[in-house]
Amino acid sequence: MDSTNRTDALNPVQGVIWMLVTGILFVGVTALVKLLGTRIPPAESAFLRYLLGLVFLVPMLPALRQTSITPRMHALFMGRGIVHSGGVMLWFFAMTQIPLAEVTAMNYLSPIYVTIGAALFLGEKMAARRIAAIGMALIGALIILRPGFREISPGHIAMLFTAVAFGGSYLIAKFTVDAANPAVVVAMLSIWVTIGLAPFALAVWVTPTLAELGILFGVACLATAGHYTMSMAFKAAPVTVTQPVTFLQLVWATALGALAFNEAVDMWVVTGGTLILGSVTFITWREAVLKRRQITPPDPATKL
Repeated sequence: MDSTNRTDALNPVQGVIWMLVTGILFVGVTALVKLLGTRIPPAESAFLRYLLGLVFLVPMLPALRQTSITPRMHALFMGRGIVHSGGVMLWFFAMTQIPLAEVTAMNYLSPIYVTIGAALFLGEKMAARRIAAIGMALIGALIILRPGFREISPGHIAMLFTAVAFGGSYLIAKFTVDAANPAVVVAMLSIWVTIGLAPFALAVWVTPTLAELGILFGVACLATAGHYTMSMAFKAAPVTVTQPVTFLQLVWATALGALAFNEAVDMWVVTGGTLILGSVTFITWREAVLKRRQITPPDPATKL
C-alpha cells in the first residue's frame, strides 16, 4: 500500500475509540490482578496467566508450523522470553505492594528506557529535544517516588525494574519483527515466558482455587483482547493520535483504585505520570515529524 492509500485508509476517530477500549481492557487486567490478592505468589500468578493464555495460540498453529526458525531467531526468542519473564514477575509483585495508579504511572517509563536503549545499543541519535524529554520523564518518576519525603517500598523498586525489563523485551523484539511473522513473534513470546516462569512458580507453588484460576484466565482474556484492540488502533490512526489517549489509563486506574480498593488519590502520582506520558508523546511526535523509523514504542506496546 503506498503512502497515499495508507493516508486515505486512516480513521483517527476510530483509532481513538480502539485505544480507549484498549485502555479499559488493560486497566481491567490490573484490577483483576489486584482482586486476586496475595495468597498466590506473584511468580505463580504470572505463570498461570501465561499458561492459561496459551489457549489463544491455537489459531496461530498453522503459521507456527509453516515457519522455519533459524538458531539465531531461536536465541532471540529465548532471550526475550527470559527478560520478559523477569518483568512479568516483578509487575505481579508490584501489584501486591503499591496502588493501581502508581503501577500504571510507573509503567509509562518503559518507552523512555527503550529510547535510551536504542541510543546505546542500536546507534540511534539523541537530539537535544529528545534528551530534554527523557529528563522530564525522569523528573516525573522522581515526583511519583518522592525519595526522602516518603518511604520507597519494594513495589516501587520492582516497577522501576519492570519498566526496564519490558523496555529490553521490546528492543529485542525489534530484531525479530522484520524476520518473522508477527503471529510467530507473539506466539514465541507466550511460549518462552511460560517456560521461563515455570521453575519460579513451582518453587513457591500454592494450589489455586477454581475462583483464582477463573480470575487469572480473565487476566489472560483481557490482556489478549487489549493487544488486539491496540493493533486495531494503530491500524486505524497514527501513533501520534492514539498515544495521548493512553493518559486515560492513569485516570481510570486512579478512580478504580479509589472506588474499588479504597486507595487514596495521590495527585503527586497523577502529576508525575502526566509528565512521563507527556514526554513519551513528545518523543513519538518528533519521530513522526522527522519521518525516522520509530524506535520508541507507545506505552501499551510494552504491556503484559
